[in-house]
Amino acid sequence: MSQPTIAQPDPSKILQIGMGYWLTKSLLAAVKFGLFTELAGTKKSGKEIKQKFGFKTTDRHVYDWLDSLVSVGFLNREGVMDSAVYTNGMETDMFLDKNKPSYIGGILEMSNSRLYRFWGDLEEGLITGKQQNEGKQGGDSNMAFFSDLYKDPVKLQEFMDAMTGIQMGNFMTLCKKFDFGKYKTLLDLGGADGALSIQICRQFPSIRSTTYDLPPVEPLAKKKIEKAGFSDRIRFSGGDFLTDPLPQADIVTMGNILHGLEEDTKQTLVNKVYSILPEGGAMMTIENIIDDDRRQNTFGMLMSLNMLIENGDAFDYMPSDFKRWADAAGFRKTEIIPLAGPTSAAVAYK
Repeated sequence: MSQPTIAQPDPSKILQIGMGYWLTKSLLAAVKFGLFTELAGTKKSGKEIKQKFGFKTTDRHVYDWLDSLVSVGFLNREGVMDSAVYTNGMETDMFLDKNKPSYIGGILEMSNSRLYRFWGDLEEGLITGKQQNEGKQGGDSNMAFFSDLYKDPVKLQEFMDAMTGIQMGNFMTLCKKFDFGKYKTLLDLGGADGALSIQICRQFPSIRSTTYDLPPVEPLAKKKIEKAGFSDRIRFSGGDFLTDPLPQADIVTMGNILHGLEEDTKQTLVNKVYSILPEGGAMMTIENIIDDDRRQNTFGMLMSLNMLIENGDAFDYMPSDFKRWADAAGFRKTEIIPLAGPTSAAVAYK
């Protein structure tokens, strides 16, 4: 009688994840160099790519870099090494070509320029419970990064592009799954340069929107709104949504806002939104909401750790958390709407 086969432990997953920053950095470097934009609609040899970006390393190492991206489907390749020609993979051609409106590389650019080095101090963040970003040496834990950001229009635009990049697919899906046409007015808190307002107004002709953010964002928002042709239906309102009065609206949206606050401030903001909504109004958050069993949304839990890195005591949350805050404010019911990838919309109805 044969003995049952016993599965042997395999270390490959441990090594793949433990050394995963190798591939992460290879992709981030490709985004920084503009590799996928360069390859859009064409094919190039490794030597042509090396010459284009001025690399001084050996041909072999250029092939190593390119072929690692081939191995995970980010690039396609015909031939090998000296005879190889490279083209974009389907996803990178769609989402990492800067000339396409579907470009999501802004968040990857910010990850490369900022977050990559801050995550090197995750251990310190877990030990101390303190932020590990630009404000690490003191100051307001929630505003240190932004106070520096608003002094530099180039960095501010990079941040706006990052926020748009990470959310655009979700905004498009949301407009297919949720009927904004039931509401006459919308207020998008922390609306950055107006990406969500533009998407909603494009799909729902009767709604009028206000994009609310800090005053330094106004020129970027007005430029984008005007370019999209919605200056007559979307206005910008400047202020601090935690301290200043909010404009009234039938529905209030927040994309990647609530997760950046500690719990008491989360509840305060939910209460504030409730107070400005009419009966029948709604509050919506669009974030990487973690499943209540905390086994599925890995990205959501890692994003919550990113809030530790960025803000110290901020965190991403579960549907049960959202319902608790909404119930405490007085909302009558809540629902969760799955969007693209790890993101969902949490909706509370007054």
